[in-house]
Amino acid sequence: MSTRKVAKITAELCGLEVTSTQVSRVAELLDAELEAWRNRPLGQVEYLVLDARYEKVRVDGSVRDCAVLIAVGVLPDGHRTVLGVSVSLSEAELHWREFLESLLRRGMTGVKFIVSDDHSGLKAARKAVLPASPWRRCQFHLAQNAMHHVPQIGLRKQVAEDIRNIFNAKDLVDAQAELKRFVDHHQQTSPKLTTWAESNLTEGLTVFQLPKNHRKRLRTTNMLERQNKEIKRRTRVATLFPDEASVLRLITATLVELSDEWETGMRYLTMQNNN
Repeated sequence: MSTRKVAKITAELCGLEVTSTQVSRVAELLDAELEAWRNRPLGQVEYLVLDARYEKVRVDGSVRDCAVLIAVGVLPDGHRTVLGVSVSLSEAELHWREFLESLLRRGMTGVKFIVSDDHSGLKAARKAVLPASPWRRCQFHLAQNAMHHVPQIGLRKQVAEDIRNIFNAKDLVDAQAELKRFVDHHQQTSPKLTTWAESNLTEGLTVFQLPKNHRKRLRTTNMLERQNKEIKRRTRVATLFPDEASVLRLITATLVELSDEWETGMRYLTMQNNN
């Protein structure tokens, strides 16, 4: 909100005249608190989930898409936590690389598995910064992307069912066999689909490296659904942000609340006896 709007609201609700200087001072205090949270020390993280979204920002008189990168971790005790957030006018490799490097500088260690969608620039940045951590592409988004390569609408239901059979296989060997059957079955009618599937669906099979009781919750980025709904609920009120700093302020404040709830609530995963 503008300082003028803040002054008007406080005058109507509280009978107090608040100056623009006072509003700016409060914002500075809040920014310092949120900056400290974004730079707090990290520790061991079992699983790392990465996501990106966009918000509209006014820059030099024009409206631009501002990339918001968010990292969520599952800790050794099974709780989730928001590890960090970064805002930039680009979701390119450089932004992702700087974001991942910042997590390491803050002490993030032990990442056994990374889950994300195929965001622009992320693959190259991940290979450069976290080359030893296996990566799995979100199966939900893979299934959605597959529909763009189906030549006839009438085939979509069958293709969707076949892809579910691949991802719901009992183990990696079975999944690979289902993928081969998928390619053989659709090769004649949908050659572009099968070419895409051989290159992309395998990126969703890395999940079979995980303990069986962890696969269901880590095979997609659906764990971020609540997070994204909450962010959208807050940001849609603003519609258009005046600058990157205002985007970062609002989304960080939202994530602080959500992270506190996750850290003190029920465990997301049971980490013992997870073979």
